[in-house]
Amino acid sequence: MSSSEMARLREFQAGWHDCLTRRGNALFELTDAVLCAPTITSLPYLSLEPVFRRSWGSLYDGLAAGSIDAGRVRELLMRSGPADWPLTFAVDASTHPRPYAETSPGREWHHLSGPGGVEGGVPGWAWQHVTQLNLDHNSWVAPMDVTRVATGGPAQTLAAVCQIRALADRLRTAGRAGRKLFVHDAGYDLAVLVYELHGEADVSGEHARWCAGLPVDVHHALCGVHTVSGNDNVEVLVRIRNDRLLYRDPPSRPAGNGGRPGRPRRHGNQFSCARPATWGEPDQQLSVHDEHYGQVTVQAWHGLHPKIDKKDYFADRAEAPILSGTVIRVQVERLPGGRKPTPKPMWLFWSGHGNPDLDRCWRSYLRQFEIEHYLKFLKKVLGWTSMALRHPEQTERWSWTLLAAYTHILLARRLAQDQRYPWGRHHHRRLSPGRVRRDFPRLLITLGPPATPPKPSKAGPGRPKGRTSTPAPRHPALKKAS
Repeated sequence: MSSSEMARLREFQAGWHDCLTRRGNALFELTDAVLCAPTITSLPYLSLEPVFRRSWGSLYDGLAAGSIDAGRVRELLMRSGPADWPLTFAVDASTHPRPYAETSPGREWHHLSGPGGVEGGVPGWAWQHVTQLNLDHNSWVAPMDVTRVATGGPAQTLAAVCQIRALADRLRTAGRAGRKLFVHDAGYDLAVLVYELHGEADVSGEHARWCAGLPVDVHHALCGVHTVSGNDNVEVLVRIRNDRLLYRDPPSRPAGNGGRPGRPRRHGNQFSCARPATWGEPDQQLSVHDEHYGQVTVQAWHGLHPKIDKKDYFADRAEAPILSGTVIRVQVERLPGGRKPTPKPMWLFWSGHGNPDLDRCWRSYLRQFEIEHYLKFLKKVLGWTSMALRHPEQTERWSWTLLAAYTHILLARRLAQDQRYPWGRHHHRRLSPGRVRRDFPRLLITLGPPATPPKPSKAGPGRPKGRTSTPAPRHPALKKAS
């Protein structure tokens, strides 16, 4: 057992306890119970774990009346990330469905994918996660942040901008220099994302109106910051549709306009991802052989921009901005494990300073799918969406608790022993998060709990005689954030 790895785990454990500013011991032992419970189906059953030394009511009290310093947790998660991983991060949102919780405030209609690819909307809350990626072929990520996001317009993208700005500043303050790449799927508003991070963003007009629909902490963080400190090192990579239309810069007009009336052209020749005749010669190319994807061909065209409509976020601008970047086409020979169907080309839009690192871009985006495994682990193994909590503030505390639990597992990945079931397979590679968690009861014996033991007390007086509880107010689910 590595003493340095154990020291890092103990340091994170103590740091997490310090972030719990109210009902800290109950919330800390709840984290240990999450790590040790064989299965998590309901909140009160976690009180039966030996590591939880309090009554079952303390679970609900900790989530209802506890307090977690989110700023300190974000700082702790950033410092606990693996130092040898690249500064590559994935941003994605996931729905916490609450379709029948009529007494839960703040529910909105969010997208939810069902079994067999069935898609639809469901009332609930959406939470946006930022995770650090590694470029190895495994399912590990390092959680960095989580925040509740609203529906409607570019609210989700603006929340992502806020998270990117804050994380970039934390990394800069910690001395983590280098180009920071943030990867997004096609659900994010490309124009808003690039404009806020690399354009001349302001905090007036349409910006402030859309920010008003965000949660309070996100609204203050986003609308109180005009630019990113050191944003020259922030890069964004967004997936775009295979039939997306973009435009080159128009040719320069001769002096005196050559006698032609009218305003100068704003858009040049069209670049259609679906029509190879419009591409021209790529400005950058890369061809590499990968163990899992076979021959990988990457092509890039610089100086392309989307045509932006003057509506929604850009409605109050005198003129829609020109946001130039690099379009990247990725073609792989096969999928890992020989899966079907044959992969189609993947199109990405990169924005940053200088030229993109094509090898990093294609590997980072394909590793972005690991955030899906992470979200599935939170839901299916750690019970993120299994708890029937009424208020979003309680769910926020529960979410931070699970991020801390996952980081415990991440830091213990080189300390754990494989507790294989008799019918399970031998793992010759590094253990998965689920296999590491299975060994955590043994590791906790070595770690010891920073939480103080419960003090003996008498039962409370209970509800006064003659007092009746009024029904909780009902809150209909909102169709769109205001």
